[in-house]
Amino acid sequence: MIGWFEIPVKDMERAQRFYETVFKVSIKVQNLGGFLYGWFPPETAEGNATGALINYEAYTPSKTDGVLIYFSSEDVSNELEIIPKAGGTVVQGKTQISPETGYMAVFIDCEGNRIALFSRN
Repeated sequence: MIGWFEIPVKDMERAQRFYETVFKVSIKVQNLGGFLYGWFPPETAEGNATGALINYEAYTPSKTDGVLIYFSSEDVSNELEIIPKAGGTVVQGKTQISPETGYMAVFIDCEGNRIALFSRN
């Protein structure tokens, strides 16, 4: 049911470097009428949502408020090793949700947003 997400950022270049480093993707930055968007690669598999980093005065990063976004991962341990080196902070390490569901972790990105990871392994 998720169609789209936006992650607020104060410094687009810093956030772009962080997310490109952690997830090993290329983020394309574009100015759309005063909204600065950093586009995540589009997900082509059915049921996957895509989104962007966004820099605009009405958007404020938060480590405690708002919706929690989960990025899918092969194994959350992979990203957890990279996050501190890229400028983020791990606040909840790899935690088993249940044997059937998988694992999750939570981190604060370089902009101060609370973001989560999910993997089956």
